[in-house]
Amino acid sequence: MTAERTVAPPGNQPPEHEFPPVSVLPPRGTSDGLRRAAVQRPAARHAPKLPLLAVDATAALTAAPALPHPLLTAPLLLAVLFLNARAALYRPAAVPALLSEVPALCARITVSWCALAALVAALSPAHALSVRTLLTGCALQAAASCTGRGMAHWRRRRTLVRHPAAALVVGPAATAQRVAAAFLRHPVCGLRPVGVLADDPAGGEGLPVLGTDEEVHRAVIQNGVRAVLVVGPVGQRGALLRALADSGCALWEVDADAPAYDGATSTAYDEAGRAVRGRVPRERIAGFSCRRLEAGRHRGGPAKRAIDVLVSGTLLLLVSPVLLACALVLRVSDGPGVVFRQERVGRDGRPFTLLKFRTHRPSDAHEAATRWSVAGERDMSRFCRFLRRSSLDELPQLWNVFRGDMSLVGPRPERPYFVAAFSETYPGYAARHRVRTGITGLAQIHGLRGDTSIEDRARFDNAYIDDWSLWQDTCILLRTAAALVRGTGS
Repeated sequence: MTAERTVAPPGNQPPEHEFPPVSVLPPRGTSDGLRRAAVQRPAARHAPKLPLLAVDATAALTAAPALPHPLLTAPLLLAVLFLNARAALYRPAAVPALLSEVPALCARITVSWCALAALVAALSPAHALSVRTLLTGCALQAAASCTGRGMAHWRRRRTLVRHPAAALVVGPAATAQRVAAAFLRHPVCGLRPVGVLADDPAGGEGLPVLGTDEEVHRAVIQNGVRAVLVVGPVGQRGALLRALADSGCALWEVDADAPAYDGATSTAYDEAGRAVRGRVPRERIAGFSCRRLEAGRHRGGPAKRAIDVLVSGTLLLLVSPVLLACALVLRVSDGPGVVFRQERVGRDGRPFTLLKFRTHRPSDAHEAATRWSVAGERDMSRFCRFLRRSSLDELPQLWNVFRGDMSLVGPRPERPYFVAAFSETYPGYAARHRVRTGITGLAQIHGLRGDTSIEDRARFDNAYIDDWSLWQDTCILLRTAAALVRGTGS
């Protein structure tokens, strides 16, 4: 169940002097000056969803006369709005285009009418909708919806051209200047780069290169910056990007090289230490493949937390006799100090105290903090080896889950020393801390525990966060339980 069961190979365990135990994620207090200064500029502009909702509602009312009874209008309207919302048809695109929405719109209108017809046929067969009524209703609603959306998109495109949003481009100077020039050549995209934020000032001619936070503050205030285009590794700019996002700027990941979306985790925003919500689709802006980096917490947080509290509380009550028995046997066989407490790094890089049954006694505090824990130590008692093999030593972590330090499912927590080391060595490792750490996780059920690749663990953990769902958590817990029954760990 843990990631610390055998000695890590030399390639996975960095020298002690290279990586001091420091926090990986930038603190929220960083760049407060930018947050205060940004209040003076115009708020970030968001495309209104209300016009599109009004258009779809009007289209449904337009097709209502084809229905045999006026009361059927309400379920039709609700069905269309719900399906469109689920398909993200009210998510504002960077450059709105009607033709790209037509297939999704027509499909959901057709599904709504067919579902309504099935409901009417089931409840009142005498008033079943005819094929002609279905075709007429679908055609009227689709035509009205497409016409209204076309007009709404046309108005928004005109607004984008007349009043483009000022933007900063973050990344290597040469690449950022090339991307900025492309955006300036295509004003229809609605973004007007006003500066480049880069560590290497020698980036050729073009927009001014901003090298310090003070220059960024000044550009944000003077130009009313509303968007940030991230075109490559941000280096030490993660805290600054976090402050820009918190102040209302829209962050876009711009792929200046690869032409297609591969579903990978956004490295740029991960370095800023914030969550990317699920599979945000790519869009084409000025010919580049771009993705909106959503600010905010991991989706599903309240539901996941409620399940954690319910399940961990129930399990604590059920396994309390087992906990007591293990504690008594350990006290008799190995002496006092049956509960092992160790500092681990949790969500957003915050430390917490992890609880386990003590199965090994390190020689000193330095060894406990910097040595990759081992299983099968020769000096372990037979009962301690049994606790490790059966993962019963992890049961006290249910209290960590109940308190909110951890979750049932999530990336395994690690000590600050190794978090700092692995974050410097393996891409995406720091991004695992976007959510609460867990007792088990996607990496663990795929055998990534003990003497396995840290890079692979980080990739599986980030994939779990990006594709999170309650069903995925359920599957991971079921596979963990099956592994425990087989005695292979989890």
